Amino acid sequence: MRELERESHFTLDENAMFFECAYSCDNALFLQLDDRSFFITDSRYTQEARESVQPKNGVLAEVVESSDLAQSAIDLIIKSSVKKLFFDPNQVNLQTYKRLDSAIGAKVSLEGVPSYHRKKRIIKNEHEIKLLKKSQALNVEAFENFAEYVKNIFDEKESLSERYLQHKVKDFLTKEGVYDLSFEPILALNANASKPHALPSAKDFLKAEHSILLDMGIKYERYCSDRTRTAFFDPKDFVFKREQSFKDKERQKIYDIVKEAQEKAISGIRAGMTGKEADGLARGVISEYGYGQYFTHSTGHGIGLDIHELPYISSRSETILEEGMVFSVEPGIYIPGFFGVRIEDLVVIKNSRAELL
Repeated sequence: MRELERESHFTLDENAMFFECAYSCDNALFLQLDDRSFFITDSRYTQEARESVQPKNGVLAEVVESSDLAQSAIDLIIKSSVKKLFFDPNQVNLQTYKRLDSAIGAKVSLEGVPSYHRKKRIIKNEHEIKLLKKSQALNVEAFENFAEYVKNIFDEKESLSERYLQHKVKDFLTKEGVYDLSFEPILALNANASKPHALPSAKDFLKAEHSILLDMGIKYERYCSDRTRTAFFDPKDFVFKREQSFKDKERQKIYDIVKEAQEKAISGIRAGMTGKEADGLARGVISEYGYGQYFTHSTGHGIGLDIHELPYISSRSETILEEGMVFSVEPGIYIPGFFGVRIEDLVVIKNSRAELL
């Protein structure tokens, strides 16, 4: 958002800091005052910060060593000519806000804007899109390798629990520590998949003809990926592909409805739509088949440095979709105690349409 680039602001959020200067740590405050920016941190991080910060819009953040981040920020703000200072109230505790307001309130107006820094990141540039594509490609590779692993080690006499499988899939995602997870993987068998964010059970075991819902992602150069597949487990031919054949007719019907809903949404999304309208494309299909009450979450969310960013593709979102926005499309149907399906891919708005990453 170009108009936000010129505003003075501060953040304590690591991903917001990284977006501003290509570095972050767990005890820092990033402060932009007109055409100057400052990375305030303690002595544990100053050397690394000076070696790592990169210019943004021609401005290189000055690294300030401090044992009191808020006081150093106050001192810099008072010396400046800034009249307004923006921040995200979700990132600042009440104690810090009161301290800042007490010290600078007579001179500077503190302007709390929810999701302020995520609004700055809502449109991705070509470099960011390239990183997101790479992250998702590595994620897809992990799906494929994990499916092959499960197929090869499966034995009806051996017990492969949800908890074991959920733990093991992390090795394939991270390549044993090369990459970080973008979130804790969700792996659910059969009826447990009717819980959209099911916790893995040590008591549920994989059997032939079970269904497996797998939702996972990694970070590549800090940019997140996210993908979900629901698959029929055939020990002889198990892959997380879009086309699935379930032996139970009701499960097949539900799967095909979710697949149709996702395809209609992806093919129908256009720049200029609201998030609410995009959500309605998927939700409408599921409702027409009579399963609307079982689609219990939004159709999608933005993704980037955070796993959940703007825009939201939900029944309440009035955000206008624009070129360069990247988000998930992930409709689902969840029948308690019976079955759950979710299919998720990432798309980018390009040439006014949704294009798969």
